[in-house]
Amino acid sequence: MDRFLNQIICGDNVEVMRQMPDNCIDLTVTSPPYDNLRTYNGFSFDFEGVAKELYRITKDGGVVVWVVGDATIDGSETGTSFRQALYFKEIGFNLHDTMIYEKDTQPCHDPRNKRYKQYFEYMFVFSKGKPKTYNEIQDIPTKNAGKVLRKATKRKPNGDMRHFTEEGREVKIKDYMARKNIWKFNTDKRGAGHPAIFPEQLANDHIISWSNPGDLVFDPFVGSGTTAKMALLNGRNYIGIDISEEYCEIARRRVAQAQAQQSLFA
Repeated sequence: MDRFLNQIICGDNVEVMRQMPDNCIDLTVTSPPYDNLRTYNGFSFDFEGVAKELYRITKDGGVVVWVVGDATIDGSETGTSFRQALYFKEIGFNLHDTMIYEKDTQPCHDPRNKRYKQYFEYMFVFSKGKPKTYNEIQDIPTKNAGKVLRKATKRKPNGDMRHFTEEGREVKIKDYMARKNIWKFNTDKRGAGHPAIFPEQLANDHIISWSNPGDLVFDPFVGSGTTAKMALLNGRNYIGIDISEEYCEIARRRVAQAQAQQSLFA
């Protein structure tokens, strides 16, 4: 395993994963090619092979974040994302959360398509059993921050109300509450040279949510190296795989730059 640790590996991701031991990965954050929307230097991939290997190498309690969308072909969305999500469930993963990545880009709108503009991708969060790590991001300002709550209720499934603070007990409302599961990020061009870059903040926020310092973060479609870079900057180990040597070089360069920045401020 040491030969893979903190490396960007050029090769077929299924073949490389087959050389990795069982139950070795804490977190995967990745965005695979989908529906031939990008050429990725002419390469394709074995989805079922990747999914099965991810299940084998993910630790119990580990998480896979799968960022994916659908093309529209002949007037109909392909539904590839849903088929993939259901397959992950079939092989043993839990679908822990269906999250949305809202893009800030302005897609071209053609009224002849008779549909609204496409602004998002899915971020499926799969877990192998119950997630062992959840570091909740709390960055939504609370409306009544600082106020004291003396009595509160919550509706039961049958419609009845129940108290969830004790009678007379004072609870101070926090300044921030937990983020919702729709995340919006600005477009990121720091991986220029790769046809589909997801924002560094997207990778960063999943890494801090589902892993701890010292954990091993994996990306089998490492592309421009965003997941590896943000794992490094957050004190995690990383492994990245890509079949394109050109993309591997982009990823290695970005990771090396991040390491150099860390050294400057160490």
